Amino acid sequence: MNDTTIVYSTFYNPIEANIIKSRLEDSGFSCFLADENVSTIQPLYNQAIGGVKLIVFERDVDEINQLLAEDNSNLVDENDGTNQVTEEKILCEVCGSDNVGYGMATKKKFSWWVILVSVFVGVFLPFKGNKCHHCYNCGHEFK
Repeated sequence: MNDTTIVYSTFYNPIEANIIKSRLEDSGFSCFLADENVSTIQPLYNQAIGGVKLIVFERDVDEINQLLAEDNSNLVDENDGTNQVTEEKILCEVCGSDNVGYGMATKKKFSWWVILVSVFVGVFLPFKGNKCHHCYNCGHEFK
């Protein structure tokens, strides 16, 4: 038997990670989350540590893929009653990866007018930050 563990998936939302972990545990798979506490206590470190990692046994990967694929196929579009996943994946413009999240920009965090108003009002930190999609594979940011 192969008792090697692998990072099955990475989540940038600890709640989503716990939902998938609970689903796997309810189905009898052994798994755990790494970096969940850091991500929950210090959300700003989430991107630096690479998110919450779901760790599973390598021998269980095929069965887990089947289980989660069945769960996704059970999502029903309420409008027409067909078995279709309604969420559209956003792909990175540069590398084509679907490992993309939406949140605070890291490169162009504040626009010039926000900085100008902050200086004029006397606030040391700008009051509004830009948000964008961020690819966690290549680091590209896009709207």
